[in-house]
This record gives sequence, C-alpha cells and structure tokens, in this order.
Amino acid sequence: MKLEVYMKAIGVTKFGGPEVLQVIDLPTPEAGPGELRIRVHAAAVNATDTVVRSGAPFVIPPDSRPPYVPGMDAAGVLEQIGEGVETDLRVGEHVMAIVVPFETHGAYAEQIVVPTESVVRVPAGATDVEAASLPMNGLTARNALDTLDLAPGATIAVTGAVGAVGGYVIQLARADGLQVVADASPQDERLVKELGANIVLPRGPGFPEQVRGAVPDGVDGLVDCALLGRPVARAVRDGGRIATLRGFEGTWERGITFQPVWVAQYARQQTKLDRLRQQAEDGQVALRVSRILPAERAAEAHRLLEAGGVRGRLILTF
Repeated sequence: MKLEVYMKAIGVTKFGGPEVLQVIDLPTPEAGPGELRIRVHAAAVNATDTVVRSGAPFVIPPDSRPPYVPGMDAAGVLEQIGEGVETDLRVGEHVMAIVVPFETHGAYAEQIVVPTESVVRVPAGATDVEAASLPMNGLTARNALDTLDLAPGATIAVTGAVGAVGGYVIQLARADGLQVVADASPQDERLVKELGANIVLPRGPGFPEQVRGAVPDGVDGLVDCALLGRPVARAVRDGGRIATLRGFEGTWERGITFQPVWVAQYARQQTKLDRLRQQAEDGQVALRVSRILPAERAAEAHRLLEAGGVRGRLILTF
C-alpha cells in the first residue's frame, strides 16, 4: 500500500479577508499525461488572488469545493515529467509557469502540476523570485495587445500604467513599435517614462481629455488596466479599440469596440510565454519585484497589495 505524501500550501477553507489565508496540507500531486510537476520556489501575489480568497462568484466554479489555493504565477525546479510528454525541458531545470486555479490548485503550494504548454524556462540570469513576476501579468499584457492588433507606429494609451500589467503593456507595446501614452501620478512619472512611455499624463478621471490634448484625433487603441470603464472611450479615435481587464464586450459610440481580456485564454500558449522569456533576456521586459515574503506571511502580502501603492510584484517563497 502506497503511503500518501503531503505538501504545504497556502489556502482558504472559508472566504473572507486576508486573515482567512492559512497553511494547509494537501496531497503531493503527481504529473499525469501531458503534465509537469514543479517544486515551487516562488509564487507571485496578484489582484486575482485576492478575488479568489474573497470568494467572488464570477471566479469560483459552482461545483468546486474547499480548500481553495490562490496563485497564478510560479517559478521553481522541474521535478517530474508526466507519461508521454514530449518536451526539451529536463528534470532539475529552473522553470516558470502560469497556473489556472480550479483546473488545478493555485501556485501558493510547494508543488504544482500544470499542463506542459504552461511552462517554459526562467529567463537566463533571472532568479526564481524574479521569474515568478512574469507569466500571468506578462501574458495578460500580451493578450491585450494581441486583442487590439495595432500596426507598428500606431498610438496606444494605457491606464494604470505603473501597475504590473500596465508596466508590461508599455514595454511590450514599445517592443511592438507602438507609440505609448500612459498615466501616472507625479511621484510615478519618472518610473513610467523609464518603462518606455512616449507621453506621460496625469492619472485620474481627466486622463481621456488629457490624451485628446496630446493626440487630438484620439489614440488608436487603449488598454484599461485601471478599470476606468466606458469613460476612457473619450481618449480613443472613431473606430478605435479598447482592451479591458474586466467585463463589457461590444460596440460603443463612434464605432469604438470594448473587448475583455481573459488571461486563461493564453494559459497554454507556450510560444507566447517563451517569447516573454526571450524579451526578458533581451532587456525589453523588466522583472520588477517589490518585496519578498515567506509563504506563511501570505495574509500580510494580501494586505499590502490591497492597500495599494505597490510598485512591482509581491512574491511568496516556499
């Protein structure tokens, strides 16, 4: 009879504030066909994790059962390759992955099992902590830009530019040859310029009018990382496109289209994740880590994130 082996994870058995996060023991997963198992060294903390923790119905499948383990980014060491998997990755290599909670448990765990297509090597020269900051937000930014499908030389506006997704949108947009107009508070203006924005304007509800002052005809596309909603359409030219990180799909006035971006659509886009790895190696994408905390202090990390003002990613280590 095989004895079950357990691992440490951080999860919730009931929904609520940061205080409901706790250390739990889960059976160590085994990699099946088409899967890889990673010994997690680092997991990033992001806004989606706080939504999972609080139990928002739009992210919690109705047939799911506790405990719930948040986390969508992980980096560590490849530990096990499932049967029949064809990959050039080898056991012992440092890898990073995007994780979709509820397909499996989330990334806040000592071991995770994910589809092979969700895993690539960490960028050369990067630590696991740094690499864990890239997959989910990087792929969200990539998905947003692909959704807008702007040609080189086009103009794009970014709200929430100093955040994790916004920062990646700026850097990837510049790598795509786009002209970037971004928002920032006075204390963040220098950072947003360093990320690559061509024009930096004051953040807040007046941002669309500020954009029109800088680009009179309106920008070709906009990524709304700050979730400002429909008012941002004022910054966009007739027939332009808006990628939003939450809700609303359809055509607005002046032929402007809103298209929500769901990163789960890219969770198995290994080629796109590997491109992000290469761009990090080439210096086109900066891996920004704000603070590192042991996994047992996940509640503190959630409080810090929800308080706002975090510049870079909060990372939990296992």
